[in-house]
Amino acid sequence: MIEWLDSTVLNWFLSIQNPILTVIMKIFTLIGEGGAVWIAVGLILLAGKKTRKAGAAVLLALVFCLITGNLLLKNIVARPRPCWVNPSVPMLIAIPKDFSFPSGHTMSSFAAVTAIFLWDKRWGTLALFGAVMIAASRMYFYVHYPTDILAGLLIGILLGCLAVYLVHILERRRQLC
Repeated sequence: MIEWLDSTVLNWFLSIQNPILTVIMKIFTLIGEGGAVWIAVGLILLAGKKTRKAGAAVLLALVFCLITGNLLLKNIVARPRPCWVNPSVPMLIAIPKDFSFPSGHTMSSFAAVTAIFLWDKRWGTLALFGAVMIAASRMYFYVHYPTDILAGLLIGILLGCLAVYLVHILERRRQLC
């Protein structure tokens, strides 16, 4: 059932590939690379006095993603990427060298968006569009299965919530001292 879902969704993404959409999706995949856009957002938020806690939560969530997803889960699960399993699909981007599960692009995007959303729903909703597009781009380019994306989304949300919770605890402790 999961294999059928994964292949059906990936085949749909392959069927909509076209030059204009490829350019758009490349932009989203590139800005999601290494969590770069979210690191930048976190640093910008950290620089403002009113947004400092949100920035700290975003950056902490990204550290959690690096440890949980890229260092632990990808290597424990060791799921091959769809482009490794089916090399006959022409690739439109460079083939990633690390494992597929969970999607790091998606995990970091949704962790950051969750932290932003819990700080300010308007900005979080705006950031959500970027996160969804980054996640979709990974399937569009045939480098992640939909289940990698779903896992990245769920883990990212959990880690974003954890980061916000820890920032609140640290803030309360600081006020008590």
